[in-house]
Order: sequence, then structure tokens, then C-alpha cells
Amino acid sequence: MTAPRIPPPSDEFAELLPATRRALLRRVAVGQADGRAPSLVGAVVREGRLVWTASRSCVDGHAPDADTQYRIGSLTKTFVAVLVMRLRDEGLLDLADPLAKHLDVPEAEGATVAQLLSHTSGLAAEARGPWWERTPGTLRPGTADIFGERPLLHPAGRRHHYSNPGFALLGALVERLRGAPWGEVLAREVLEPLGMGRTSAAPRAPHAGGWALHPWADVLLPEPAEDTGRMAPAGQLWSTAGDLARFATFLLDGDERVLDASTLAEMRTPAAAPDGGDWDGGYGLGVQLMRDGGRSLHGHTGSMPGFLAALWVSAEARLAGIALANATSGPAIGAVAADLVGIVAEHEPRIPGPWRPLSEADPALLALTGPWYWGANPFVLRLRADRALELSPVGGNGRASRFRAEPDGTWTGLDGYYAGETLRVVEGEDGVPAHLDLGTFVFTREPYAPHGAVPGGVDPEGWRGL
Repeated sequence: MTAPRIPPPSDEFAELLPATRRALLRRVAVGQADGRAPSLVGAVVREGRLVWTASRSCVDGHAPDADTQYRIGSLTKTFVAVLVMRLRDEGLLDLADPLAKHLDVPEAEGATVAQLLSHTSGLAAEARGPWWERTPGTLRPGTADIFGERPLLHPAGRRHHYSNPGFALLGALVERLRGAPWGEVLAREVLEPLGMGRTSAAPRAPHAGGWALHPWADVLLPEPAEDTGRMAPAGQLWSTAGDLARFATFLLDGDERVLDASTLAEMRTPAAAPDGGDWDGGYGLGVQLMRDGGRSLHGHTGSMPGFLAALWVSAEARLAGIALANATSGPAIGAVAADLVGIVAEHEPRIPGPWRPLSEADPALLALTGPWYWGANPFVLRLRADRALELSPVGGNGRASRFRAEPDGTWTGLDGYYAGETLRVVEGEDGVPAHLDLGTFVFTREPYAPHGAVPGGVDPEGWRGL
């Protein structure tokens, strides 16, 4: 499937207010000018649609557009992570599997698939020299060839330590379990279903050329664009603002042909504490996390010789910002993409959709709603769409969680303290719900009811004055 070329949207269809568009254009212009980038493309996705894109270039009359390819560097890692999570969802692997269960790689045999995805495997940050990003992959023909003298720097699972070789191994894992090169698998299972016909392992015209900037003079040096071979899953891909807009929409809402939204939500859950006590950023499963202006963003940044890229998604605002530049260093590309999200969120806050009642309500579930008590602490249980439940403390003092309905009549916690825990309704001899069992915690209809199923029992004299 080849996606149609996406030109910059006209004012008639942009939907953004003029003041918003001007603020966005200024941010791209400042990023290009201050960063001394030969060119810089910015784009905004709102509610699953590319609503704005613009660019600045040092060459008059040759500004790139949303169809111009740039190398996206480590954004490639998120694509590889999607392939791995597809294997997990199909039951072909478990995130807790040691890599050795699937690949013979002694240097990383103690690391699990989840640890490789979250950069907690303890593996070294870079491949064996020379500088892998600027040299051909033929220098490292086999998986074992990517490791230097000290492949393992930290005990697996102990700390976050970014590892490019770790994602090279995940690419090899995909190849082993699919029986085809990872790039072919990516094209078949992700790019084609999402309509990303302008994303590829090698550049396809029109594409930008990569440049290095002299630190003390306004002069340029062309950068090589090597096929990195075994290291390709760490940063090989080329893409466009238009294609990345499609990928941003997928990261937000999922696509049943690729991954559902619940798996993507799992990927953006923090997997390890950030290093150095910096809680404004973190990492999930192949997904970078950041806090910016009070908003939680997920996505990834990327760099390769001659190129910088960033994609940030705000699930709450349903916005995404994309920024691409053809410079090795200079533009603060991650900040540009995050600011594009912030500008739209602040200029045009999201208008929520109308409240709508449930299409149907099971009387038995309605009977469960209302106040419940964990000991003497009051909670309220609410019924949501698709038989989902929501448990919240009265007054905000306690543990809240949402619960997904299961076919067997139980519910599974989705977040907070009760994530993954099972909620059951326990009926009395009369068949009427007597209490809730939530991971062994008992919730009763009255606080410490004398005849309730309170662990340890209740004093027979009941409540009294002092």
C-alpha cells in the first residue's frame, strides 16, 4: 500500500486559528534560525488528523514539505518495539522471557525482552567501534560482532542505561521469530497497514541531505548516510512528517491491524526510574516519556549523522508534535516538537465531546454502584461503558482504579495500586451481592458491618461513643 502524498494543509482545512498558526510558524522559524539548521519541518496532529505543517530552509524556493524524507534515528526503536509487542500479543514470546530462550547471544543471555525494550538490560550504550552510525554495517556482519570488550556494564534490571545494541538484538529477535528480515516484517505488518508508504530503510526522493554544522562558523559539511546493517533497528529508518503523523495517530488510538490501544498504553507506562532523580522524563517499552508544561508526552527523539527528529504525543490533549531537521547537532529538536504540542494546547484547549448516557445498563451492575467501605473508609463504585467499573475514594483519600470487565464475570484493575488485580462480587446465601473482594481486600456496604465478611471479624457491640 502506498500512501498518497500529503501536502501542507490549506487554511481552509487547517482548522487552527490564525494566531495559533502564526505561533507555530514562529516556533519552527526560531528553531531553524537559532539551531542553524539547513532545513526544519514541523507538523501538528490533532484528533488523528494532520492539521498544520510548515518548514524553513536556508535555500530560497526549496523548502521541504510533509512529503520530504529525513532520517529519524532512534525513532526507529519505537517501530521495532511495536513489532516485538505484536509477537507478545500473539503468544510467540513473553516479555519476561530471557533473550537466551530465543537467541544465542551469550553477551546478553541474562537480559529479558522487557529489559531490552526498556533499556534496563545493562548492555553497553554503543556498538563496537569504529563509530557505528558513520560506518557501513558490513563491519559488523553478525550479532556477536556488535559487542565490544565490555558488552555488559550493569546487572540486568538494576538501572536504566540506554543501549543501541539492545535494540539491534530486538531486531534479530523479530527476524528469528518471523523468519524474515526485520525491515520486511516492519513494512508488511506496520507500514503498509498504517499507510506509511514514505517510510523506508534507505532514502527515497524527495529526501533531505544530511549536514554537520561547524561549531564556530556558519559553514557546513556533508555527512555520510550508511546502511548500518545489524545495528539498523537502533536508528536506520527514513520518514516524513506526513508518515509520522499517521504513526502518531496510531500511537494514540491503536489500530486493530497492528496493535490495540491497551498494548500501546502498556508501552508508555514507565518501566524504570530515570537516572539522576530527573522525574521529568523516563522510558517505557520502546517509548520515551517526558513531562512538559504540565503535560505527559510520549514518543521518541532521534539522531543520526546529519539528522535530528522528534515525535511527541499528548494523550490527554489528543495532540502530537513532529519536528525534523537535517543537521547533526544544533536545533533542540525535542523541544521544538514538544512546543508545537504546547502551543496548540494553550491557544486552543481541547473541547470535550458531549456527555452521552450508556446505550444500555444491566440492572445487576446498577445495583453494585454507590458507596462501599473498606473498613471505615468510604469509596464509591461507578458504572462506565462496556461494563467497566471505576472505584474512587470519597474525598480523594485512598486508592482509585478503573476496572475492565472480563468474560468470567470478574474485573481486572487497569491502573494505580490495583493494576492487574482482580475484583470479584461475592454473593450471600440469598444470591444478593454481599461484598466486593479486590485482591483480598473486602469492601462492604456498611463500615465494619457487624454481620459483614470483614477479615478478623467485628466487635459484637458495634460502634459506640467514648
